[in-house]
Amino acid sequence: MKWKVLSALVLALALVAGACGDDDAATTTSAGQSCEVADLNLVNPGQLTVATGELIFPPWVGSPDGTGFDEPESGIGFEAALAYAIAEEMGFTADQVVWMRTGFDEVIAPGAKDFDFNLQQYTISADRDEVVDFSDPYYSNAQALVAFPDNPIADATTLADLADALLGVQIGTTSLAYIDDVIQPNTAPAVYDTTVDATAALTAGQVDGLVVDLYTAYYMVGAELTGAVVVAEFAAPAAEPDEFGLLFEEGNPLRTCVNAALAALRADGTLAALEDEWLVAAGGVRVISE
Repeated sequence: MKWKVLSALVLALALVAGACGDDDAATTTSAGQSCEVADLNLVNPGQLTVATGELIFPPWVGSPDGTGFDEPESGIGFEAALAYAIAEEMGFTADQVVWMRTGFDEVIAPGAKDFDFNLQQYTISADRDEVVDFSDPYYSNAQALVAFPDNPIADATTLADLADALLGVQIGTTSLAYIDDVIQPNTAPAVYDTTVDATAALTAGQVDGLVVDLYTAYYMVGAELTGAVVVAEFAAPAAEPDEFGLLFEEGNPLRTCVNAALAALRADGTLAALEDEWLVAAGGVRVISE
């Protein structure tokens, strides 16, 4: 009996030691940088200051039924939930996450930032990366189809279902190239100078549907096209898909630790689960395949 008790004690101590070892590994990057909360380069010590837009629509913040609309503190919506998941992975409690608001363009400029990172669907680009830093991508933006539910293409599940559709698109976008290279409908798309012109054409019934990136699709149905729906996203990726990253002040070493947290969330399936919950299930989006 004494031997069994001693063996159990030794096993328990070994498990504790192993767990501590895992914690140490999780809070140190491969380059040896400490990611303990006390060692992080934060705007306010012990607090994760997260910036988002002045007005953020579902599914990024809030749900389609209006719950948590424009309330990132609720943790409802893809980016709101992601921020709290990153914070937890880094060792912050929910009450240590503080939100602030910024305009979209004002922070894409050189200089000090009064936030730790900013997330509001920033596409990673070489030009922006010259003046700010980005995390590894947390979302790759697919192409999507927007239409009114009474149009036949609202039931499309394959590219063949769009063969006879007249599609609208904004000039100079990856969506136009996507229609020409991937969808290849029998009729050339109607091309518009702005998204405002394109949405007006859809509302007037001049086109069957619009092809836009998925982020724009969600914005359109949330703010501009009453009654329209995001029919689906396309399975085939664009030649140069938009990738979203968290925005940091140039040179901020916090980026390395956030990337480590993102990698952990990707590896354990959390990132995919958040996409399924907020971008697929909540948005009611299916996939159009070849």
